[in-house]
Amino acid sequence: MTIVEDAPVEPDTADALTIGRRIRQLRTARGMTLDDLAAAVDRAPSQLSMIETGKREPRLTLLRTIARALGTTIDALLEAEPLDERATLEIALERAMKGQTFRALGIEPFRIGKSVPNEALQALLALQGEVERLNDERSATPEEARRANVELRHLMRRQDNHFAELETQARSILDAVDHPGGPLTQRTASDIAAHLGFSLHYVPDLPPSTRSVVDLKNGRLYLSSTVPAKGDSRTAVLQALSSRILGHAEPRSYAEFLRQRVETNYLTGALLIPEDHAVAFLQDAKSRRAISIEDLRDAYSVSYETAAHRFTNLATQHLDIPVHFLKVHESGTITKAYENDDVNFPSDRLGSIEGQMCCRRWTSRVVFDIPDKFNPYYQYTDTGNGTYWCTARVEPSSEGAHSVSVGVRFEDTKWFIGRDSPNRGISRHSVEVCCRRAPAELEGQWRDQAWPNVRTPRTLLATLPSGAFPGVDTTDLYEFLDGHAPRG
Repeated sequence: MTIVEDAPVEPDTADALTIGRRIRQLRTARGMTLDDLAAAVDRAPSQLSMIETGKREPRLTLLRTIARALGTTIDALLEAEPLDERATLEIALERAMKGQTFRALGIEPFRIGKSVPNEALQALLALQGEVERLNDERSATPEEARRANVELRHLMRRQDNHFAELETQARSILDAVDHPGGPLTQRTASDIAAHLGFSLHYVPDLPPSTRSVVDLKNGRLYLSSTVPAKGDSRTAVLQALSSRILGHAEPRSYAEFLRQRVETNYLTGALLIPEDHAVAFLQDAKSRRAISIEDLRDAYSVSYETAAHRFTNLATQHLDIPVHFLKVHESGTITKAYENDDVNFPSDRLGSIEGQMCCRRWTSRVVFDIPDKFNPYYQYTDTGNGTYWCTARVEPSSEGAHSVSVGVRFEDTKWFIGRDSPNRGISRHSVEVCCRRAPAELEGQWRDQAWPNVRTPRTLLATLPSGAFPGVDTTDLYEFLDGHAPRG
C-alpha cells in the first residue's frame, strides 16, 4: 500500500490511543514537558495533548517530526515494545468508555487521573466485561449481516466514503461514450448500454423478485415497463450495467453481498453525477457559501437521496468538509447511516447503527412532524459530542416514508444554505432517559397495561438468501429468459 506523507496513520497500522501513550511515555522518560515538545515541533500544546490522549490521529509528517524531537524513529512509535501496565489499563478503559456499554448505562467518559490506582482501573474493566457477558447471554447469536455492515461502514469512513477506483471506472465509461460532462441524459444511459454490448427491453412481466434482468447470452437488458412512469429509468439501467462493469459474481458471504451493493450504487451515482463536473459545481457553491443538496439534486435531475449520497462521496475529499448521512424510516428505525464527522449515532454492542432507533429529537425524526413538505428542513442539534447542523427531507417509498438527512459540524455550517435556521434541538441519546425511555409518569401509568405487536422491518432479520442469485426466484428468472429469448 502506498503511504501518503500527509495522510493520517491508518487504523490497522497503529492505534491512536497507543501511539499517544507511547509519545507521552517517551516524553516523560526524557524529562520533557508538554510545552517543551510542543515548542520543538512548532505545534500548540493543546494539539499535542489531544494526540497523547488519542483524541486526534497524527499525520505521518507530524509523527515523523515528533519522533525526531524525542530522539527516536517513526517505526519506534508505531511498532515499539508493549506499553507498561498502567498505560495498557488506561487505554483499555478509555476504549471501554467510548463503547456502547458505558453509554447505555449513562456513564460519561471521565479523565483518568494519576491518583486513580491500578486496582480501580482493573475493577472497572472487570465490571464492564461482566456486563457485556451478561448482555451476550441475553442476546441472540450475533448476526453476520450486522458485523458485515459495521466492517463496511468502517471501510467507508477510512476512505471518507470516496472510492477513487470507482470514480476512475465511471470516468472511463463516460469518456467512451463521449459524454460532455454535466447531467447524464437518458440517451447517454442507452449509449452506455450499447457500448457494453446490451440492448434495452422494457417488459411488463419482469420477475417480481428482480429490478432488472441481464441476458448475457443474447446481450439484452430487461427492465420493467412501469419504470419510466414511476421514476428515473436511468438509475435502473445504470444499476444493472454497473454490476457488469464491476465484474460481480455470486457473493460468497454477506460481506461480499453488501460490498457489491455499495459498489453498484456508488458507480451508478458517479455516472449520474460525474466527479469532475460535480466537484467544480460544489466548489463554486462553497465559494459562495451556498452549498445545497437540493441544488445538486436539481442540477443533475436525480433523487434527493442520490444527491445526498453523492455529496458524502465528494464533500470530504474535495471540499474538506466531514459529513454524516442518515436514512430513517417513519417508524424511527435507522436504515442507512454514514459519518466521518464524529457524530455519535446510536449503535448496538457490535457497533451496528442500522436497525437502531433514531433519537426523537434528531433532525431525521423531527422532520416527519414538519407540515411543510416542499421546502427542506434545517436544524441545529446540541449533543454531548458538540453541535451539529442537518438538512432533511421526507420521501415516500414502497415501504413507507423515509427521511433523508445530511449534516455537518457547527463550524462547517457556514458553507451551507440554511445556516440561519432558528430550529434547535438537544439530543442525548447516549443517556437512556433522553428519549429511549418514556417519561416516568407515562411509563408508570402504562407499563403494565400495554402490549404492542411490533412491526419489525424485514431488513433487520434478513440473512443472505441461498441460491445462485441471492433473493431471486431462479425458476421465475429462467422461465422469463426462456420466454423472451429471440428464436431463430
